[in-house]
Amino acid sequence: MITTTHQNKTVQIQHLGLVDYQAAWDEQERLFADTVARKIANRTLPPDEQLPTPNYLLFCEHPHVYTLGKSGHESHLLANDDFLKQIGATYHRINRGGDITYHGPGQLVGYPILDLDNFFTDIHRYMRLLEEAIILTLNDFGIQAGRISGLTGVWLGGSGGPSGPERKICAMGVKASRWVTMHGFALNVNTDLSYFSHIVPCGIADKAVTSMQQELGHPVPMAEVTERLQRHLLDLFEMNG
Repeated sequence: MITTTHQNKTVQIQHLGLVDYQAAWDEQERLFADTVARKIANRTLPPDEQLPTPNYLLFCEHPHVYTLGKSGHESHLLANDDFLKQIGATYHRINRGGDITYHGPGQLVGYPILDLDNFFTDIHRYMRLLEEAIILTLNDFGIQAGRISGLTGVWLGGSGGPSGPERKICAMGVKASRWVTMHGFALNVNTDLSYFSHIVPCGIADKAVTSMQQELGHPVPMAEVTERLQRHLLDLFEMNG
């Protein structure tokens, strides 16, 4: 464990709007690398000279893109390069955990780059708090959601929420090194769900996907969802925004 003298519970929040996936990934990598470098540098300094490590929370949307995690299978992308061009989508293999997922307009993507030494060193707890923030946000809009044992993310249906088949409304995939996190979650707000038909979402073939718009029957203001989710994340992690 690499620690500083004092835990820094302040988070720098950035609202990036609609941003190219590669550009957002590059920014994540930059912030992640800078944070890890500061942690390593602190090891060589006496406690009174160590600098606190920063925390970041990036919110954005992406143009149509499919991303495949380290444990994913290429076969779960059901479209070839020519078809991806036809539907205006790109494809990236990336360094988060998990399988394949889709990002696009109308989907709220969150990238927490946190030094968990500032909070707690427990990846399981970290993932459950991210899920809890999504669950509380959905509840604010009258959508009952929950978890499915053995699966990551936030779900509706079955024992996790309203009646009907089990369906995923928020996907998650993270990377952590030296207790610094990157990547994060993708909440379907007003997402065009037809794009999920070109993949096996998260490698799970027997469950559907849904969105807040589909569940409520009308579009939902993205700014309001973002504000509610940001508030829940700050509260659950006891962060100062």
